[in-house]
Amino acid sequence: MTGYVLKRLAYMVLTMLVIISLTFVITKSLPGTPYQNAQKLTESQIEALNEQYGLNDPMPVQYVRYLGNIFQGKLGISFQYDGRDVTTIIANKLPVSAQLGLESMIVGVFFGILLGAIAALRQGTSLDYGTTLFAVLGISVPSFIFGQLLQYLFGLKWDLLPVAYWESWQHHVMPVISLAVFMIALIARYMRTELVEVLNADYITTAKAKGLKKSTVIAKHSIRNALIPIVTIVGPATASIVTGSLVIEQIFAIPGIGDTFVEAIFTNDYPVIMGTTILFAALFIFAIFVTDMVYGIIDPRIRLGGGD
Repeated sequence: MTGYVLKRLAYMVLTMLVIISLTFVITKSLPGTPYQNAQKLTESQIEALNEQYGLNDPMPVQYVRYLGNIFQGKLGISFQYDGRDVTTIIANKLPVSAQLGLESMIVGVFFGILLGAIAALRQGTSLDYGTTLFAVLGISVPSFIFGQLLQYLFGLKWDLLPVAYWESWQHHVMPVISLAVFMIALIARYMRTELVEVLNADYITTAKAKGLKKSTVIAKHSIRNALIPIVTIVGPATASIVTGSLVIEQIFAIPGIGDTFVEAIFTNDYPVIMGTTILFAALFIFAIFVTDMVYGIIDPRIRLGGGD
């Protein structure tokens, strides 16, 4: 187990280095300049600014300098936010995005398991077919489409919920649902498939033959074992929450990291783009790592790392 954990940590570090390198090269290749009102600046002024921020240095020199700053916990200085430190900008925006993501994860996992279990226990009924249809739509339709549909129906047409901002709990409803729909659909689909298979397993038949109550068989034996494979998809599904929040925060005018990231792309704010990308990548890689660890804990039969 220890060897497996160390190996995974090494892979995580290597993956982050690759992501940092690719992000640096791609970001530096973007056309234009990162300065405000660049069209009003003369060539000599732009040249002086490039010299000040080290943008005239060769690409390898800039890369080594940036990598060294990252190891010191420094993500650079923003060009658009009045010279503010990128780490500070992210720290101020992170709580809102974290709250949005956490609420969406909770809603997605809870209702995904619930709908999947209902569909499996009511095979061949309208509930089963309805859940399957919802799963197909939820996986196929992007989150921002659901967001705009909710805004139109519940915000504009029926005037039940606010269409934007992040203030009271009412402001949370539509953004959270928009992000959670994909996870609900994905987990419901997997939960139904796994639970149907478990219900037909021999040990379930044996448990019923022993005279155990149906509720006991379902809760302690069926659903519990069906949940094990679900854990493996929670990590990758986190990616949909992270990437989906970039657009959702724009649609609902939520002052989170996603909104900052999109704005930085339009303004060529290199440090903010790279810092935010590194944060998203680190969170996603860590989520995958935690998922693997939890998977091994809840199912002791699994020997992580081929016997380590």
